[in-house]
This record gives sequence, structure tokens and C-alpha cells, in this order.
Amino acid sequence: MSEDRTTIAVENYLGELANLDGNSPAEPVVRALIDRSVKRLHLLCHSLLARSYPRLMRPPLNLQAEELLSSVVDRLLKAMREVRPSTVRQFFGLANQHMRWELNDLARRLDYQQLPMVALPDEFVAAPESTGSRLSLNAVRMLEAIESLPEEEREVFSLVRFQDMSLVDVAEILSVSTRTVQRRLNRSLKLLAEKLGDLEPAPDSPDEG
Repeated sequence: MSEDRTTIAVENYLGELANLDGNSPAEPVVRALIDRSVKRLHLLCHSLLARSYPRLMRPPLNLQAEELLSSVVDRLLKAMREVRPSTVRQFFGLANQHMRWELNDLARRLDYQQLPMVALPDEFVAAPESTGSRLSLNAVRMLEAIESLPEEEREVFSLVRFQDMSLVDVAEILSVSTRTVQRRLNRSLKLLAEKLGDLEPAPDSPDEG
């Protein structure tokens, strides 16, 4: 019964947003909408975190669903300045998308801090440098290139390479086909190759003699 009341309340707030004229501020309605749906958003945060990102719940990050929810609420407030979902499904789909983006960002930052080399494309190498830094300059270039990918390609790349998920698992999380996941992964690798082509290992020289 509580779920039904939440659905009805969200529908009412979305209808109110749709009927606002250009002179009425939308943020109070958006805040009321998020506040009314916060329990369901919290459940979604906990479910996604525990199911697909359990390593973020362990040290050193020890991420809790409440912390994720706080970040997602901030993301939703900003996103809904531009995007106006018209149905309950679209609203919670938007929330789920921003949960994934937030978790992927956290996972990447955690890997950057902890690892001298993270799960980067196999096509490239980063030569060690004796600077004493935790990441070589080439590795930093790779990480910056990953961050510059379009959101959909970066999300798939992160899930496959950083989270070590299968294409089938990624397709289930994103609610798309495995073919779509493969296409986005291939495009991410193509874009990275364009940016980092000079880091590809040189072919072996033929033996002289």
C-alpha cells in the first residue's frame, strides 16, 4: 500500500511540474518530489550498491546507501533543471542512471588512488617512470582519456574494465541488449585508440642478419 501511495504522489508531482508556467519556479516541486520518493530511492541505492558494487562497501571507502543517496539527490536536483520525466518509470529510471554514474565515478577514483596501474585497454602500455609518483605520466593520460569519453561509453567501459563485469551482467544493469553493450565498448576502445595511439607497443623489428 505504501508503494502505491508513493507512486500516486510521484505522478501528482510530475503532473504539477508539467503544468508549471514559465514564471513558476520548479525547484520547490522537484524537492518535494524527491522528498516524497526518498524511501524508494534509498532502497534502490542499497540494492544497486550491494548487488553490483559490493567492493565499494568495503574498506577503504566503506560506502553506505545513505551516502550514495545524498549524492544522487544532488545529481537529480541538477539534472531536473534540464530533464523533466513525464512518468514514474522515467523518474526512477533517471534516478537509477545517476546512481550508476555516481558509483562508477567513485570506483574510478578509488582505483586511481590505490593502483599503480588500473584496468586500462590491453592495446596500450604505460612505460614505468622513475619519478616516484604513483602513476606514470602515460597512465595519467590514459585515465584522463577515459574520463573524456561520452557518458554511455564511459559507463560501459567502467563496468567492464573497472568492475570486471560480463557483457551479460552489464546489459542487465543498463536494461539494454548485449549487442548494445558490445557496441558501446567497441566505440570506447576506438575513441581511446584515437587519443592514445602513440602509446601502442611498437611492432617487433625483424632480426637483422
